[in-house]
Amino acid sequence: RIFSFLDVVTLCRCAQVSRAWNVLALDGSNWQRIDLFDFQRDIEGRVVENISKRCGGFLRKLSLRGCLGVGDNALRTFAQNCRNIEVLNLNGCTKITDATCTSLSKFCSKLRHLDLASCTSITNLSLKALSEGCPLLEQLNISWCDQVTKDGIQALVRGCGGLKALFLKGCTQLEDEALKYIGAHCPELVTLNLQTCSQITDDGLITICRGCHKLQSLCASGCSNITDAILNALGQNCPRLRILEVARCSQLTDVGFTTLARNCHELEKMDLEECVQITDSTLIQLSIHCPRLQVLSLSHCELITDDGIRHLGNGACAHDRLEVIELDNCPLITDASLEHLKSCHSLERIELYDCQQITRAGIKRLRTHLPNIKVHAYFAPVTPPPSVGGSRQRFCRCCIIL
Repeated sequence: RIFSFLDVVTLCRCAQVSRAWNVLALDGSNWQRIDLFDFQRDIEGRVVENISKRCGGFLRKLSLRGCLGVGDNALRTFAQNCRNIEVLNLNGCTKITDATCTSLSKFCSKLRHLDLASCTSITNLSLKALSEGCPLLEQLNISWCDQVTKDGIQALVRGCGGLKALFLKGCTQLEDEALKYIGAHCPELVTLNLQTCSQITDDGLITICRGCHKLQSLCASGCSNITDAILNALGQNCPRLRILEVARCSQLTDVGFTTLARNCHELEKMDLEECVQITDSTLIQLSIHCPRLQVLSLSHCELITDDGIRHLGNGACAHDRLEVIELDNCPLITDASLEHLKSCHSLERIELYDCQQITRAGIKRLRTHLPNIKVHAYFAPVTPPPSVGGSRQRFCRCCIIL
């Protein structure tokens, strides 16, 4: 019972004390959750095979994140021995192919969470296998598996309708048709990541909004084809939305964010970097309607001014919620904005790179009210003094963290 509270490293050390301790430490019941990432990442397949034989049906959670030497054969043995596995992280295990998912489908019907990010040999065949053998799957990460197409998504969602989280970052072949399958078959979906899926348009995402009313987190950063129609659809269909990341979506405007803010009052994190059309009007709406806002990125939103920050600093989220605000490359921001943020007592970090009108004096005044805040700022070159003794002292741009 005592050994069941120990981590992997400590168990291994205990196993070397005596034969009796070896038996106790290596008992499968003590190895229900294993994460080798912080222990040893250069393991070979035989280590995984030995773990699976030792743990057997006790093992519920295994992370092999970054274990480059583990391949299909070892994972087949693992799947055969550990049929009660529920959470499996194979992120960055680049040797595995569709054969691994076939093994998981055949032997691991209780699998709920599977991470295959950066396993670039994975294709539609893997998704078809998971659909057939892992009906309880709730979370799947196939980010950067760029061979996956709409056919794989169609096969997946027909057998795994209980999906709650789907990470498709960097799946560049996906089109609107794939999202229509998700919207039609995954009503429990809470989290969806579509970052850099550049072929996605309004049509596909509107289908998601209409079919997935429980959606709480959406990342569409880099999907440059989307417009305010998406923000309207989110406002009308997804009132529980907490996280919205739409960086580099330059067609979004104040009109769409007004609808969103007025309907999605639980927003906590928004990444609006390079949404170049938004103005202070968006900040006014957020300050009025979004009292839970904690993290807000407005970098490269060059139309934002001190007046917008003033409203934000006086808004419902300011005093107890707002923790991070990013204002990099907002040229109209001055020290006045820092004055408006003094009342944000929860503020932990502010980004001010290339805000040319921000001064050191303004930052120091902010820190008198918020002594623990981290301020990242970038200042223009200091004018060098006259030469002394025939030489000139050199000054360069500096990045400071106060």
